Amino acid sequence: MNETILSVDTTHEFGSLALWRAGELVDEVPLHSPEGYGHVLYGHLARLLERHGVRVGEVDCFAAASGPGSFTGVRVGLACVKGLAEACGRPVVAVSNLRAIASFGTLARRAALLDARRGEIYGAVYDAAGAVLAPETVAPFPAWIAGLAEGEIEFLSPNVEPFRAALAATRFATAPLTPVPRALAAAIGRIAVDQFRAGCTADAAAIDANYVRHSDAELLWKDR
Repeated sequence: MNETILSVDTTHEFGSLALWRAGELVDEVPLHSPEGYGHVLYGHLARLLERHGVRVGEVDCFAAASGPGSFTGVRVGLACVKGLAEACGRPVVAVSNLRAIASFGTLARRAALLDARRGEIYGAVYDAAGAVLAPETVAPFPAWIAGLAEGEIEFLSPNVEPFRAALAATRFATAPLTPVPRALAAAIGRIAVDQFRAGCTADAAAIDANYVRHSDAELLWKDR
């Protein structure tokens, strides 16, 4: 197949864009925008497409990181992809950052980790095909790993250092701890290629954010 897939990740300070064509990665662009992406994202997208002679209307499917991550960042990326897909009449694939992280693993069981701050992590366990073995959650790292099933498992994260000491004191002390790239758009695009070919896409209006943790505003509103 000669499909063209454009993927976007703006869920954290170090974002990225990627372009896939015919199942091959054409280009991945790392982004760094500590102040957010709303004011810079479309310029980077336009330059990526122009560099490879692709018009936005030629994109067959748009993909976005759906979270977890920065609440504003998640919304910016999804809004961009949903708007472009709606305008072009194309489908969308929303991919969890944790699933994208797990796709870099090599073992049958893969625990994907992201720093959620406040002394917590975002975590989930997947198999080699990307199926969820332990659901995505936010929790203190020691409590989360205490609930994991026995057996061989690989831990993966863009920043593995905060987890070394914590793992060393557990039954997973010898488990591999694998660093993955901060730029996840290529991995998101690779998953989207498989989803597109399998017919597992969605209408732009149907995709939603995957925050895992509720926003402070939502929590405060519920407490009133």
